[in-house]
This record gives sequence, structure tokens and C-alpha cells, in this order.
Amino acid sequence: MSLLKQQPPALLVLEDGNVFQGLAFAGRGEVLGEVVFNTGMTGYQEILTDPSYKGQMVAMTYPLIGNTGINDEDMESGGIHLEGLIVREYQDFPSNWRSRRTLKAFLEARGKLGVEGVDTRALTRRLRLQGAMRGILTTETRDVDTLLARVRSYPGLVGRDLIREVTCRRPFRWKDGGPKSMRGAKKRRSDGPLRVVVIDCGVKYNILRHLEARGCEITVLPATATGEEILSRQPDGVLFSNGPGDPAALPYVVAAAQGVLGRIPLFGICLGHQILGQALGGKTGKLKFGHHGINQPVKNRATGRVEITSQNHGFHVLPESLPAGPDLSHDNLNDCTSEGIDCPDLDAFSVQYHPEAAPGPHDVDYLFDRFVERMTLAKEKRP
Repeated sequence: MSLLKQQPPALLVLEDGNVFQGLAFAGRGEVLGEVVFNTGMTGYQEILTDPSYKGQMVAMTYPLIGNTGINDEDMESGGIHLEGLIVREYQDFPSNWRSRRTLKAFLEARGKLGVEGVDTRALTRRLRLQGAMRGILTTETRDVDTLLARVRSYPGLVGRDLIREVTCRRPFRWKDGGPKSMRGAKKRRSDGPLRVVVIDCGVKYNILRHLEARGCEITVLPATATGEEILSRQPDGVLFSNGPGDPAALPYVVAAAQGVLGRIPLFGICLGHQILGQALGGKTGKLKFGHHGINQPVKNRATGRVEITSQNHGFHVLPESLPAGPDLSHDNLNDCTSEGIDCPDLDAFSVQYHPEAAPGPHDVDYLFDRFVERMTLAKEKRP
């Protein structure tokens, strides 16, 4: 625990009545959300800035957090999206040559609550056995009965559309490592670079970095874009991104995917995988405690190779709900859930995990090369 003596006490109350005590190392106040755990030893900055964590509080299983500080290069979006951060021990004196500020300063500048001193082993075990739960994190009161009533009235994530809270408000270009205005965008040239439209359901910047590194011209559209709006950009391919909330609450995104399916190559990542699954006629369901970490083993059915992946999702595609035709391409070896779909006839594929993983691992970034290859072949076939 840090040496700061003036830290106010904090309580975490779960919907099952379990109470965990700690001290607030950043921020003050009260937040509600679904409580999940993340098993990554590194990458807390990427977790904080991943829009997929909207509506959730994250408990880190690694016991010491904050020792690498916060830098400008590892941002996955423009801000912090999770509701609260729960750690065993916070380190207020970072040691990293890229660090520009402390984790405490980063959280407080964005009005987020960080709590240390929590028995994260006991909390993780509780979530592992009982499943992800609604929770309330507070420095405002110690009245457990009042807090329990509040958390039990919280709606949770099932049935909620959260991507409207994280998607961009207007289209933008991604160029030279950052977002740029659409003003001054050049007219499409047939012999120019591959043009990719990315549907921003909560896109992580590293997805855009990977596409740019492969020479793609990138336009990012809000999640409300229709199939017609996507095709009007004359893209060579479309990518449906990761994002938060319940995929079953997104019929308008599914309709957009159906509007382009079979017309241009399509790549879905995480939530984008669930969108493709629904566009093909499948259904999604909620996992007990989700997959949140950077060490998930996935088997590639085509090659037999086991790939270590970064994952962050609480819902999944139910493979038995899919019609005949799509190939199930990847399996999670921890719980046997389906992690990939490939539809060669429709030139569409998706994965439930994150091939853009930062800080790692990097076993599956070849999927961006596959997307580029498919767009190239489709472009060559066009008259």
C-alpha cells in the first residue's frame, strides 16, 4: 500500500452482499458498474483507455499497479472509459523512461476513482466462482444496506447499448498516427492505397495503427452509419471494431453489417465478431465472468496452432445458433467457447479476441495481413 496517509476509506459492495474495504488513492465519489477482473501483468494504461470497458469496474489481479506511470504513446482512445480501478497496491513513484505522469494524476484529471488495499485475490476468487457482478465503489458512505440497495437497482450490462456513449460523433480520418478532420480529404483514386472504413463501436487506436502500418487509407465512421453510408465511401473493405455492452442490443449495427456483407471484404474484431455472428443469423449470450487478460490460449482450427491472445469481452457468439455455411475458425482452450468465424463465400471473417493487442502478445497480428490480402484480391477482381 502507498505511503499516503490522507487517503479516505473506500468500500466495494457487490450485489451478493460481499463487502471489500480499501483506500482511495485517486479521486473521490461513488460509481456503479459491473465488476470484472483482468489477469494482465502489464498494460493497465491500455485497459483504462479501452472503450470496451465502459460500464465496468476492473480489478487487477497483478498486485502492484502504477510502477510504469502513464505515457502518451500507449493510449487506446482519447480518455478513460472504465468506471473505477481496483488494485491491491498502488505505486505512486513510477520508473519508466516514457512516463509523463502518475496513474493517480491520470485518473484524477479525468474524474475517475482508483482504490487500493483491496484483497484482490479474494475478490477475483469470488468473481471466478459466482460470475461477474454488479457493484458499487464509494468513498461517500459506509452504510452497507444503503449501498446494497443502490447496486441491486443498477441495471447491469445485459440489454444495454453502450456504444452510443463511446463512438465518435462525426467521421474522421486516421493519418500519421492520429485522428484528423475529414476536411481536405482527397478524392478516391483507383490506383491509390486500399481504403478501409472502420465502424467505431469503441475502436482501439492500435487497430487503426495496424491498418495504417500496412498502407491503408482509413476513414472512421460512427457506429450509427448504415450499410448505404459505408458503401458510399467506396471502400475496399470494412472493419467492425470492438466495443462495450450487449451485442444483442445493437440491431442497427447488425443491419449495417448485413447491408455490406458479400459486397466488400469484412473483418470483425471482438464486438465486431459478435456483430458478424448476428448478421449471419446467429445469437449471442453472456459469459459467466468473461475473458479479460493477455494470456488466453486459442486454437486455430485450420493450422492446429495454439495462439496466445489478448481478450476483453463478457459476451460471445453461440456457435449452435449459426446457420450452416460459416466456418468456426478458432476455439478458446480455457472454456471451449468459439473465438472465430470465417465466411469465404461472403469474403468475411472475424475473431473474438484482439489481434491488435498492446502491450502484447503478438501471435495473431497476421490477421491484419489477411484482411489486406482479401481487400487486394477483391480490388483486382473489380472491373
